Amino acid sequence: MPIGNLYKSQVYQLANYLGVPKGIIDRTPTTDTYSAEQTQEEFFFQLPYGLMDRYWYGFENGYSPEEVAEAMGESKDQVIALFRNFERKRRTTEYLRMAPIREYYGS
Repeated sequence: MPIGNLYKSQVYQLANYLGVPKGIIDRTPTTDTYSAEQTQEEFFFQLPYGLMDRYWYGFENGYSPEEVAEAMGESKDQVIALFRNFERKRRTTEYLRMAPIREYYGS
């Protein structure tokens, strides 16, 4: 997980810096959790990554919805709704970030 703490937009910047072929960088990310023709942005995040990363940064770093709304030129109610959505998605996918279960075979 060497890049696990990076935002999507940072991963794209890193890929450009490292010279990853444009065909790989520009390929539309898809979700493996749903068989319909949808991108991860459409299915899970419902925001473009560049925009979502800024809202997520505010959410993750404890900024109030009022602060984020002012910085983003958005209504407080819209940011509150986004933050609730982020929290719900964090809770429902928490199991994906859990450490693996290890069995102990001792005497």
